[in-house]
Amino acid sequence: MPELPDIELYLHALRPRIVGHRLDRIRLASPFLVRSFDPPIDQADGRTVVGLTRLGKRLVWHLDADLFLVIHLMIAGRFRWLAAGAKIPGKVGLAAFDFDNGSLILTEAGSKRRASLYLVRGAGALASHDPGGLEVLTSTVQQFADALTRENHTLKRAMTDPHLLSGVGNAYSDEILHAAKMSPMLLTSKLTPEQIESLHAHTIATLTKWRDGLIAEAGEKFPEKVTAFREGMAAHGRFGKPCPVCGTPIQRIQYASNEANYCPTCQTGRKLLADRGLSRLLKDDWPKSLEDLEKRKESRRRD
Repeated sequence: MPELPDIELYLHALRPRIVGHRLDRIRLASPFLVRSFDPPIDQADGRTVVGLTRLGKRLVWHLDADLFLVIHLMIAGRFRWLAAGAKIPGKVGLAAFDFDNGSLILTEAGSKRRASLYLVRGAGALASHDPGGLEVLTSTVQQFADALTRENHTLKRAMTDPHLLSGVGNAYSDEILHAAKMSPMLLTSKLTPEQIESLHAHTIATLTKWRDGLIAEAGEKFPEKVTAFREGMAAHGRFGKPCPVCGTPIQRIQYASNEANYCPTCQTGRKLLADRGLSRLLKDDWPKSLEDLEKRKESRRRD
């Protein structure tokens, strides 16, 4: 799912292309994309885009007449900028937003249609789409502490909860926790003031580094590949590969449709974390440490 750095990258690419331009029409290929009915979606046709902002992981198009288009890309939604009037691609195509200088194509890979488009009128209606999470980049340490410890969760869950923190998801939470050298399974109620201050600083530093780096890399080009797995990440998507800090193979735990990637040496005191399903299945056979894991690997090599 595109997160804060990725959404900011899209906003950077879209502002010079569509702000100040008239949205001639929206062509829909999937009727399931539009989730609102009042005002009807065709009322956006002919409106001028006067601004673009981010609301959590949502892109917000500010139109004249106090209208707002709210686009949530979910996991697999992506944008393409093509020539004006370009055909919506089959299978993955959801919609086209036509301007005089080009067409923005919205696609979604896979069979599930989760991306959404809303047209709302007025600031009050727009506010209802805000999950309420804290904007970390402009927060104080105390605001961050209040949000993070509002409920007692693991750090991984708290970092990815949009009601607690805005714009942080599965990928960048892995990177933040690796940079802060904290276990994804550490409970927020156990955090010391020093740990919270460190995590706050690393959250800002990590999100800023990736946001600015992605924007610099794209330059004036429209980003063609927005992905949760990027070259240069320390932990996310790097299961089995060496930690760039200490060389220990990155480990992971999987749960539902998510996973947490971490370095046992840098983050968990060389302990291996087990997800509930796997630890229940293996019980006493689950290796508790890197040393246990290496012994098992050596035993298999001998066999």
